[in-house]
Amino acid sequence: MTDNAATRAAAARKLWRYAGMLAAAALLCGVLLGGLSAWFLGSVAIAGLTSAAYSFNVHIPGALVRLFAVGRTAARYGERLAGHHAALADQTTHRVGLFEAMAAAPAVRGAGWQLADQARLADYLDDVEDLDLARLRADLPALLLAAGLIGALIATAFVAPLALTPIIALLCALGAMAQQLARAGATSWAQTRLLRRQAAQQFGAALTSAVPLQAEKAWAGRCTDALGRFSQAEEAQHALRLAQAGLDALASLLGPVAGVSIFAAAWFAGARGEALLIPAFLAFSWIALAETAQGPSRMVVAALRRRAAKAEIERWIGTATQPAHSPTRSPAGLTALHTSMQRRAPDRRPLGARLTLALTAGRPTILTGASGAGKTSLLKQIAGWIGQDSMESETGPLSAEDRRRMAMFCPHDAAILTDTVRANLFAPALPDEELWQALEAVEMADRIDAAGGLDGWIAQDMLSLGEAQRLNLARAWLSTKPLILLDEPTEHLRADQGQRILARLVERLDDRIVVMSSHNATGLPDAATIRL
Repeated sequence: MTDNAATRAAAARKLWRYAGMLAAAALLCGVLLGGLSAWFLGSVAIAGLTSAAYSFNVHIPGALVRLFAVGRTAARYGERLAGHHAALADQTTHRVGLFEAMAAAPAVRGAGWQLADQARLADYLDDVEDLDLARLRADLPALLLAAGLIGALIATAFVAPLALTPIIALLCALGAMAQQLARAGATSWAQTRLLRRQAAQQFGAALTSAVPLQAEKAWAGRCTDALGRFSQAEEAQHALRLAQAGLDALASLLGPVAGVSIFAAAWFAGARGEALLIPAFLAFSWIALAETAQGPSRMVVAALRRRAAKAEIERWIGTATQPAHSPTRSPAGLTALHTSMQRRAPDRRPLGARLTLALTAGRPTILTGASGAGKTSLLKQIAGWIGQDSMESETGPLSAEDRRRMAMFCPHDAAILTDTVRANLFAPALPDEELWQALEAVEMADRIDAAGGLDGWIAQDMLSLGEAQRLNLARAWLSTKPLILLDEPTEHLRADQGQRILARLVERLDDRIVVMSSHNATGLPDAATIRL
């Protein structure tokens, strides 16, 4: 730690001590104000019924009431000033170390997400704020509340010990509910964060890729899915707020329950008249203590948000343990498809005579013909995007809906989402090694490495047509679907490059049914060609 950092840390500790003392003074003045006010009113009432009213001195307790009221207000403002000053001092020290660590993290440095990924940037800023202010929002209030409760319980044990039973029972219920809120709240908050980020990324990517997505008739589905995730995030947040409201409602009973219990215990112990003044002081002190401790759910939520923020930031700076990747899922069993279908245009018009198809795994099928012959439409029909044809497989008939689930369709002008390279590869569960293998196979590894790696940010206009096509073929390489449909896979590529990449891809997919369209036969060995 440098001399400047050590000086800042020492200054912050000093400010936190001031803030703690002022907060303790505010709590003490509030408790004494509540207890003394009740004692004062009770004393005046009792003295007013006797001759003692003529000699009762109201000036000293009245002055103390005003003193505690002014002291509570002054201490609260002082605690706010000192506490926020201390929090800002902590921010300086904390953020210097945080940014230094992030600057040294290869993943963050390579991705450049701070400038491009607005959803992650917004989450990051929220996380830093949750870390910076957790001490002010959670630690200091919880420490003061614990000290106040210990003092009040000790005083109750001396004045009205029978009242401890309902008070401790309520405190135990509050503790159990707070633990339940912490567990359920952590899950709800993590779900809320994930859904909001996914929704923002999907919706932003859909907006920036509106034209190609509409051409592929995927625009409505992308938008509906994104907005649905926003709704799910709000539902998770609503569940957290309901849990908070339940804890706060139970906490609001602490003052009344403690006050009534103390009065009842003192009354059953035989206290009458002036003997009730001390229990009244204690009872109203409990009420004042409970009033200052309103909203304990905020402390719990601040603590769980700090844990979530710390884990997320540690992940970015490379200190968190990365979860193990799930193994690659093998494709579903599908080795043959055959049918006699009526070809149709996208508007469902019939095209030409019926066509007999026999598609086999390990032997790619190439659809050739001039532009407008219906090659792309036939691929979409095989994929189940057009019409309701049924195709026979070794396990029985497959409807259009079945084939939509089993097919990976790669259009020749596929959309490049405004997102990371990793997100654009559509294989989030696969390890980085497999993603890089796919990029090397389509001769895009060097280009992606120069752009920032798998977490680099890309958009439609950042890639040439050939680069976008090769990224599209990498999606097919990584797909686990048993039916792979490639629309003009070598378009926008040099002839020799297209042949190399296609040969690698067909070899990779030799256990799948592969159908592709091309203006001319590609020269792949053992390929079946259908001219339209």
